[in-house]
Amino acid sequence: MAGTTSPEKMSRKQLKKLRMQGLSQEERGYLRRKAAADKVWPLFRFVILFGLSFVILYPLIYMVSCAFRDRSDMSDPTVMWITRHHTIDVIKDTMKAMNFWETLRTTLLLNIGCALVQVISCAITGYGFARFDFRGKKLLFGIVIMMILVPMQVIALPLYTQFRFFLGRFNLIDTMWAMYLPAMTGNGIRSGLMILIFRQFFRGLPKEIEDAAYIDGCGPLRTFIQVMVPNAASAFLTVFLFSVVWYWNDYYVSMTFFVHTETVATMLTNLDSRLGAALFNNATIQIDEREKIVWKEAGCLLSIAPLIIMYIFLQKYFTEGIERSGLVA
Repeated sequence: MAGTTSPEKMSRKQLKKLRMQGLSQEERGYLRRKAAADKVWPLFRFVILFGLSFVILYPLIYMVSCAFRDRSDMSDPTVMWITRHHTIDVIKDTMKAMNFWETLRTTLLLNIGCALVQVISCAITGYGFARFDFRGKKLLFGIVIMMILVPMQVIALPLYTQFRFFLGRFNLIDTMWAMYLPAMTGNGIRSGLMILIFRQFFRGLPKEIEDAAYIDGCGPLRTFIQVMVPNAASAFLTVFLFSVVWYWNDYYVSMTFFVHTETVATMLTNLDSRLGAALFNNATIQIDEREKIVWKEAGCLLSIAPLIIMYIFLQKYFTEGIERSGLVA
């Protein structure tokens, strides 16, 4: 027909107008609302994500800003984020007060060792709950759940007494055995949650690979080591990283069992008095609270720096491990 344009030659706007003419009033209203929502939602999502990112990153940004400024800048009302006097003396003073390198060595020895033995003990326990049927299994698993629910403060005193008079003759207080023994027996920090993670992961592995190992003559222990452990590498890494973080951040258990042994967390807890003793030779000296912030923030930055470095290099494997361990929907 003359005067008409074929659909192939129409613009997108003309085609949309043509389609709208064939719709009812309700359908056109729905499409307009949907188009408006499609335009508003990206902006709304950006605002929400930007706000959440700022809330999460604000403490870290403020920490870095304070750790490299002179303490006089804390009393300057014109200084907000960018300092007037950049310095690393605050970091050096804080490292000196914390005896940082010696404390870091002790923390790593305690942290990595406990995390390794805890992963092994929890993996064996979780595998047993996932693959074997035995008398009292439900009761024992209920106890594992109680390990997640009951806070450490409830059992701290009985544990202290147990380690103070271990086997009636040994004193394990202020020794690393007070931390290693619970980790070796599946009773370390947050062990209940780690056993649950391993149980859920091993339950999700195909039963056929285990049966094939039994047919080839493998026993339960050999099957676990040669077949199940390689297939659970992501779960092992995830639990290991969780364990490292929890042992690193712990100060309550460490302060309960240790008297002279210092970790990064316990050193940071007592940083006020140590700053006075190290910098002014007076542990009771009164320092202006605003000026003291620079040393406190520097101590916090030093304490989390190893964890941030570890996460930067292991981020990919950590995320994959969480997804495969069933911790996310």
